Amino acid sequence: MTVRRLKTYTGAQGYVYQYYFVGKRAALPDDPEAPATEFIFDVTSDRKLTYSVSVFLPQGPLAEWNQNHGRALNDAEQYAAVKLRLFRAFDELEDVKADGRRLRIDSALLEEALSSLGVE
Repeated sequence: MTVRRLKTYTGAQGYVYQYYFVGKRAALPDDPEAPATEFIFDVTSDRKLTYSVSVFLPQGPLAEWNQNHGRALNDAEQYAAVKLRLFRAFDELEDVKADGRRLRIDSALLEEALSSLGVE
C-alpha cells in the first residue's frame, strides 16, 4: 500500500486545495501534448470529490531550456517547475476541475518558474 503525502495550497481565488503527486509517465503517443512527460496529481477543493490534474512538460521546451542553459534539468527541477504550474492554475482558475485538468508548460512558463526558484 502506497502512503501519499497530502499537501495543502490556498489559491488566490480563495479556494483551499488539497493535492498529492500520483506519478509521472511518458504522454501517450496519441495525446496532443506528446512527446512530453505527464505529471499526475490528485486534487480536491472540497474534500468530497477528488479528480486528477495532468501537467505536461513537452520535450520541446525542455530541450530549449537545456540548450539555453548548457545543461539538462534534473528530476527535482522538472518536478519543481511542474508543481509551480499546478499552483499557477490554483491561483488563476476559478474552476480547476472544469478548466484545469490538462495543464501545459511552454518555454516561457518553464523559464519563469525556474528563474523564480533561482535555477540557472
